[in-house]
Amino acid sequence: MKLILTTEVSGLGAPGDIVEVKDGYGRNYLVPRGFAIRWTRGAESQVASIKKARDSREIRDLGTAKEVAGQLGALKVVLKTRAGEAGRLFGSITTGDIADAVTAAGGPKLDRRRIEIGNAIKSLGSHRVSVKLHPEVSATVDVEVVAG
Repeated sequence: MKLILTTEVSGLGAPGDIVEVKDGYGRNYLVPRGFAIRWTRGAESQVASIKKARDSREIRDLGTAKEVAGQLGALKVVLKTRAGEAGRLFGSITTGDIADAVTAAGGPKLDRRRIEIGNAIKSLGSHRVSVKLHPEVSATVDVEVVAG
């Protein structure tokens, strides 16, 4: 099945890419969740607008990505949230929460879709989060979750 990606799918491609996937994966996962649209000649004209939107959000070059990675590495991010007595959170920390906390701590504005949380953050303490800034550059951010 030939699809056009509308959002970044890990291990598959970036928005605007035309990919070939198994029928079930495309029909049951990618299309219903809005990650992709079916490829047609008419839809191929939308690829240009999707790629243009992606380029405006994306960090332009490798040098800038490395510079932003350096800023993120030196940043101290503290996230205040509600927690129970045992240090367990009411809910979990989302990528949107982390993006807002990085901006509030004086860091660059990040796209929440570029932030990768290994295991869900559901407890107080220090956690490491990966941010994919560029296809060749990833940065790690130390996030301190405190009761607030």
